[in-house]
Amino acid sequence: MTDQIRYDLLTQQALRGVVRSVLIDAAKKGLPGDHHFYITFDTKAAGVRVSERLLGQYPEEMTIILQHQFWDLKVGDDEFEVALSFGGIPEKLTVPFEAINGFFDPSVQFGLQFEEVTEGAEAQPEPTLTQDKQDKAAGKKPRAVSSSRPPAIAAPDKPPAAAPEPAPDKPVGGGEVVRLDRFRKK
Repeated sequence: MTDQIRYDLLTQQALRGVVRSVLIDAAKKGLPGDHHFYITFDTKAAGVRVSERLLGQYPEEMTIILQHQFWDLKVGDDEFEVALSFGGIPEKLTVPFEAINGFFDPSVQFGLQFEEVTEGAEAQPEPTLTQDKQDKAAGKKPRAVSSSRPPAIAAPDKPPAAAPEPAPDKPVGGGEVVRLDRFRKK
């Protein structure tokens, strides 16, 4: 059966709205407590603006950390803009929300992983909200961001200290995987 409503697209848009809301609050009030964000995005996506220097280092995907040293965070309807320092060189980045592949707040083990979904394609699985226990049990890497330091990080000059790794037999964050396809009729 074809999903003519395109719940997959609607879900992705709603979850990107969560990222937008969190960034709006951070722009207005700063980061509360120990919260900080890892934001992974496609550097080749339409509307992404990064310097040629950073694009040369991260031609496909880049992860930035919003924690201590960021400034001029501006959040619009479709994109956010932020300034960070890389190797002592200040850089201004513009990232459309549609270009975001992942969002992670390690202070509370909350992560979102976005998949590429096109208007004409068949429905794709929805993003997971926390660590995927089924994949972990099967010995596969989880789809959701679950590490305190995702790969290919373009870290500001002063990166945060890495969180200690959990014991291998202990679940990270204790959250339950929420998959929207659980509620679909089969």
